[in-house]
Amino acid sequence: MKIIKFILLLLAIGLGAYVLLYLFGLIATLFWYLFWVGLIAIGGTVGYKLYLGGGDTDKRKLEEKKPTAISELENANRALEEYKQKYLSK
Repeated sequence: MKIIKFILLLLAIGLGAYVLLYLFGLIATLFWYLFWVGLIAIGGTVGYKLYLGGGDTDKRKLEEKKPTAISELENANRALEEYKQKYLSK
C-alpha cells in the first residue's frame, strides 16, 4: 500500500509540474503575441500619422509661431535685476 501511495504521489507531483509548465508556456505565448500585435499597431499608427494623416498640418503649425525677443517681454529687465540682487550679491 505504501508503494502505491508513493507512486501516486510521484505521479501527482509530475502532473502538477507538467500543468504548471503548460500554463507558463501558454501565458508566455500570449504575452509574445500581445507584444507583436502592439508593435504592429504602434507602427501602423505612426505610419498613418506620418504618411496619410497630414504631415503638412504639423509644418503649418510650426510656421505660424513667431519667435519672441527678450525686448518684447514686459518684465524681463525687472526679473533680471531681482535675480542679480538676490543670488549674485552673495
